[in-house]
Amino acid sequence: MIDKWLKQDIEEIYKSHSIAVFIDESKEASFLIDELKSMATIYETYGEIEELKAKYEIEKAASESTKFIIYTNTPKNDLKYIREYCETNGCIEVRYLDHYIKKKVNQHLNLNINIPKEELISAAKVSVGQNQTYWMDLSHKGASEIFDLEKELLPFLDNPTSYLKKYDDSTQEIFFKKVNELIGQSYVKKPAKTLAKEVVEKMLNGLLHNSTNAVLFNVYKNWLDSLSYKASFQAYLEKYKIAAKSNVFEVHPSHPFRVIDEEWLKEIGKNINDKQFIQNVLPKINQRNADKAAKSLGISFWANVKELIEFDEKNINQISSFDECIGFYIKNFSKVDGAIRKLYSEFLTEPIIIEPLQTYYKNLSVVFLDKWFKYINNYQPNQLGKIQEIIDSNSTKTAIVVGDGVSWEFAQDIISNIHNKDYRLTEGHLLAGLPSETEHNMSQLYVNTGEVLSTKKERENYLAKSNNDKDISFVDLENVNEITDKAHYLICSYKEPDKLGETYQQKALKYFNHVAEVFASKIQQLLKNGYKTVYLLTDHGFTLTGILENSDKIEVGFSGTINKSERYIRSVNKQSINEELLIEKELKYEHFDYCYFAKRLGPFKTPGVYGFSHGGISPQETIIPYLKWTNTSENNELLSIKITNKSDLIDVTGNLFTLKLSGHADSKGLFTNERKIILLFFANNQKFNESDIITVNNDQELKKEYQFGSHSEIEIKVLDANTKEQLDKVTVKQSSARDLGGLL
Repeated sequence: MIDKWLKQDIEEIYKSHSIAVFIDESKEASFLIDELKSMATIYETYGEIEELKAKYEIEKAASESTKFIIYTNTPKNDLKYIREYCETNGCIEVRYLDHYIKKKVNQHLNLNINIPKEELISAAKVSVGQNQTYWMDLSHKGASEIFDLEKELLPFLDNPTSYLKKYDDSTQEIFFKKVNELIGQSYVKKPAKTLAKEVVEKMLNGLLHNSTNAVLFNVYKNWLDSLSYKASFQAYLEKYKIAAKSNVFEVHPSHPFRVIDEEWLKEIGKNINDKQFIQNVLPKINQRNADKAAKSLGISFWANVKELIEFDEKNINQISSFDECIGFYIKNFSKVDGAIRKLYSEFLTEPIIIEPLQTYYKNLSVVFLDKWFKYINNYQPNQLGKIQEIIDSNSTKTAIVVGDGVSWEFAQDIISNIHNKDYRLTEGHLLAGLPSETEHNMSQLYVNTGEVLSTKKERENYLAKSNNDKDISFVDLENVNEITDKAHYLICSYKEPDKLGETYQQKALKYFNHVAEVFASKIQQLLKNGYKTVYLLTDHGFTLTGILENSDKIEVGFSGTINKSERYIRSVNKQSINEELLIEKELKYEHFDYCYFAKRLGPFKTPGVYGFSHGGISPQETIIPYLKWTNTSENNELLSIKITNKSDLIDVTGNLFTLKLSGHADSKGLFTNERKIILLFFANNQKFNESDIITVNNDQELKKEYQFGSHSEIEIKVLDANTKEQLDKVTVKQSSARDLGGLL
């Protein structure tokens, strides 16, 4: 603030003169010189020769529009060559800087500041660039408010040496003293890095022992929220040594120590069946789960722990039909499956943490599966010919995304990544064909006769031939982009997550977040590209075995010719089975007539790697998503943008072409006066250019001229600049005829 008051004094001189003299007899106001550079040309004079030089330069360059400031430490009566400027133009004299500061504070704010000289001058230096609130706080609260430590500490801790360069030695010393007061220790001169380390130690100790200092706690929260400074916090955290604690739950809920979270999990695992213990720690878990600091540090697994331990198995007892089993799984138990999957992804390599949670989950699964298999005779697959059914029932532009191994619970991650309020979701489910494996179930989706076709190409050819009167195209989902909009019906296939799971088993879980994001982004891209509806289908779900013991593997003594997979066994002959363990289905395939499934989530004992599997009849494998997103945006309240000269662009002579864009609204409104758009340019299915933002006004025709360059055929798309929704498109073709330049 002191800089603003000094500038006001100088501006008073400039009202009638172009030269101001700043006499700083105190030699303590030099820190203000940099603040004055934006006002005028500055000359610093410390003797007669420099005075003479300044006078010469000023008079040589003087004009009515040029402003000058002369800074000197020489008293006015001792000045030689610039004394006349003081007499004729005016000057600002600062004999004692602390007096000048007190005078200005009183003059502008009617406040009296009573703090020692050194601290007052330091306060003035800190006040540069701040508003009057700074001095008001200083007046009310005293010297403790010279530095706003909540603001100053964060850049200081991030880079102690560099940050303090803006202060001189005396101001630094006062800053150090205030910091030492904050952390409760006496001032001893030490390197800035040492003090910074001590501050962080105090901060982290407070979080560990739940005795946080309010200022340090606010600095901590701001540190975690800062993109610029967060990396330095991690560096401090890695060096911090955590002292042993007798009760690990006696920490601040915003603590940054993942090892403490893991100790919590270990204690929960030891006592997971003790309902009173769980009830006692649940408030702590709720606090930790809701804590922003924990989330910013990537500690987000507490929501999954809560989902698991808060699940009430007594609700399973209310199930009395197969339809109720399906409904209960969709609304309730699938959330438990999602929770354990995400906990596996975090802790699968830490048995001491995951094994108790896994055991608890498996016990819940046994209870639910007992109900599921009690009513399993009512199971009726209904995914057969579903793609054909969608094509037959949709006349508008429709895209169908076919994933491989998208379980119901994993589909919820995809849903949660789609946020546009104009995309209305209709949630449905299907029951997968048996056995629930890729070759069989993909054929079910594509081939409405039930024939099993072994390759993706065969299935797509079958669908294309069955619909030779319709505009159908096929694309891999990862290749969908802004230009994917030509086919009326578009089938987009994606091998994930099944390919990941079969390749890496449970190690693939760490990639599932990315897979969900790919599904979501491509579905939204298709809706932006003009597809009115986008469906998501899949062949089957999956189960995860977690940490597998030999006792979890199911061994059977079948006779005759069999083909054993991890989750089902085909047999030529009917087998004698333990009906408490296995279920039999007559399912003909090649020379096999029967198929057997386990009534639990464990795998059959087979060669190879266990982990990610499917093929069985559990709800995790067979209740699969049937989702539809509909673009409900009609844009009635937005300006309509069209390309009005499409016919002129079919056969363009020469290298230049003009694009005419027209804006039109059927009704007047706040959002129909103008619309901001961008143009995307494609050649050979690759984007090669993107325009700046263009504003089109209502009832305006805007002309934009472009060159073909090295491309003879260009597709141009008009997109809303904000939503990226496609508004119009055109293909511009360059004529092969020679441009005669108007000779004919």
